[in-house]
Amino acid sequence: MPTTLITGASGGIGSALARALAGTHDLILTGRGGAALDALCAEVGGRPLRLDLTRPETFEEALAGLGRVSNVVHNAGVVELGAVAEQGHAVWTHTLAVNTVAPAELTRLLLPGVRQERGTIVFVNSGAGLSANAGWGSYAASKFALKALADALRAEEAEGGVRVTSVYPGRTATEMQRKVRVQEGATYTPEAFIDPQTLARTIAFVLNAPRDATLTDITVRPGPPA
Repeated sequence: MPTTLITGASGGIGSALARALAGTHDLILTGRGGAALDALCAEVGGRPLRLDLTRPETFEEALAGLGRVSNVVHNAGVVELGAVAEQGHAVWTHTLAVNTVAPAELTRLLLPGVRQERGTIVFVNSGAGLSANAGWGSYAASKFALKALADALRAEEAEGGVRVTSVYPGRTATEMQRKVRVQEGATYTPEAFIDPQTLARTIAFVLNAPRDATLTDITVRPGPPA
């Protein structure tokens, strides 16, 4: 049974993925800790791993003695909307730290084990990682950089059998999306967005795909109204 580490596992896509993989993957579920993470670990039989994604210098110590890791799903992320003219460096630094630097450092530290397992690394990106709109500069920049990280890693690790996939979801019915809609001054209507379980099933397929295929880039958009 593969061991899969999921960042940002406490809610949204991360918790849906943990439930989708329960029983077929050993799970290491990362978050900032707290009741939600503990409850999810109890529900799916996962191991909690507390990480502060703003402090990559603490990762090596946190990962000490972690053991076998087959797959890594970089799911955690933050967003703060605002025009380039309005957002100071603190927003940019925080967004890039969580959305780009943390995945890069976590990948670096976990890569030797993933190589041994010939495993898969999934980067949950965003439609904003392919096209930047007004007000989305800092977030889109972090996701464009995440795409570059994934593309470079895929080229570097292909011969060793490590598969690397970027998933580009459209708007998904999560608490992050609720926050975005508030910032946009719009109503949060979850039925208009992608169900997190749909993204979870998509990522599960990537992780479980036969070895003769690598799914490099997957774009998922909300479907037509029911």
